[in-house]
Amino acid sequence: MNSELVLQKCKQGIADWQDAFNNQDAKGCAQQYFSDCEMHARPFGMFKGEVAIESFWQGIMDQGFKNVQYTDVTWEMLGDDGYVLSAKWTMNQAHGVVHREHWVVAADGKAKLKSDDFEVLGER
Repeated sequence: MNSELVLQKCKQGIADWQDAFNNQDAKGCAQQYFSDCEMHARPFGMFKGEVAIESFWQGIMDQGFKNVQYTDVTWEMLGDDGYVLSAKWTMNQAHGVVHREHWVVAADGKAKLKSDDFEVLGER
C-alpha cells in the first residue's frame, strides 16, 4: 500500500473517531482502537483495551464533554502501514494536546489506533 493511501486511511480513522465522539457514541470511539491499544489520557491514567477505553469515553461524555475539534494537526509516517498524529484539540468544556496517536491500517483495510497519548491542559 502506498504512503498516500495509508495516510488517507489514517485521516479517515480520526474523522470516524471524531464523528463518534461528537455523536456521543462511546462504543463507536472505542471501535477505533486495536483491542490491545494502550491509551494514556493525562492526567486520568492509562486505559487498555476496548472495554476500558469505551468506559473512559462514556464517562467523559456523561460529564457533558462534546464537540471536539483539532488544530495544528501534523502527520508523520511510521513504518509502511501507519502514521503518527499530533495536534491541539478543543471541546466545549476543555482543551489540550494530542502528544502522539499511532494510527495503523488493520487487516480489514481500516486504520485504527495502536496507541494514544493525549493531555487535558485546562477547562474552557
